[in-house]
Amino acid sequence: MPWEPLTDEQLEVRELVRTLARERIALRAAEIDASREFPWDVVELFREHELFGLLVEERYGGSGTGMLLALVAIEEISKVCATSGLILAVQELGSLGLKVAGTEEQKKRFLPRIATGEWLVAYALTEAGSGSDSAAMRTTARREGDGYLLDGSKRFITNAGVASLYTVFAKTDPDAGHSGISAFVVDADTPGFDVTRLEPKMGIAGSTTGELVFDGAHVPAANLLGAEGDGFKIAMRILDRSRPGVAAQGLGIAQGATDYALEYARTRETMGKPIAEHQLIAAKLADMETRCEAARGLLYRFGRMVDEGAPTPTSRRRRRWRSSRARTRRCGSRPRRCRSSAATATSRSTPSSA
Repeated sequence: MPWEPLTDEQLEVRELVRTLARERIALRAAEIDASREFPWDVVELFREHELFGLLVEERYGGSGTGMLLALVAIEEISKVCATSGLILAVQELGSLGLKVAGTEEQKKRFLPRIATGEWLVAYALTEAGSGSDSAAMRTTARREGDGYLLDGSKRFITNAGVASLYTVFAKTDPDAGHSGISAFVVDADTPGFDVTRLEPKMGIAGSTTGELVFDGAHVPAANLLGAEGDGFKIAMRILDRSRPGVAAQGLGIAQGATDYALEYARTRETMGKPIAEHQLIAAKLADMETRCEAARGLLYRFGRMVDEGAPTPTSRRRRRWRSSRARTRRCGSRPRRCRSSAATATSRSTPSSA
């Protein structure tokens, strides 16, 4: 009997998400990628089936099912559509600032509407001149009255233009380097805040990536996360916790490509038999499935460790390496096939062994 890392309750949720992915989302994958339009119908599907609630604790309106099940959901959806899988992953990324640094009042004010999916969220750290070097950011937040005035811009922000709430990082002390960075929750309707550009992309085209501009945008002091100067530490904690979602997406893409390759190998014949029965092809397929299973084992282990409160820095590095490596091996030689998790190709795949 095969070993199953998920509980019966988790298996039920996985089956629900897998069914939605195959029967509803897979049919839209190629169209989403070709049209380059954000899939609001998929968001509505997630709302209807309360999938956004997987990312939020029960006391704030979510299901409280934990990190592991959230990763499983992202993986299953990414098997058929990378854009749709990213919607869930970024909902986690954009809300983590509140989860790791928000006050109880802030959590009660914002998280319930994030849990229902009424609000989509985004994470705004990167700028044109500061990616990995956060200390070089030029966006500033100047205290004025009962709030802060934000000035500057952010670049390559996922969910730009569709999010209702943004976690934004700005310098409250421009001369203090990392120690001068602070974090804020910014409403999309804030006067002085605008999305000025959406980037054309090669893949995951249905997900928006854009530039944000702040021109004297007034943010209430009540929307400051933590204390002034805590922004860099908050940003790093968020990135640390959000990377599993990217790994889950990579694993889903890899498994979706593997499933499609297996189905093709079973139907394509040469020399009087399916190519899956040729030793070289069979070995390649076995290697693909093995690498997906190895990545899945590390990813699920990380999810369980987070749910149980265990420290996980080493596991994070191993998990990201395995999942990214698996995706690269599946898609590296045929990048167009994997631009949106094999688009509709994966929708015709056979069920995976996961």
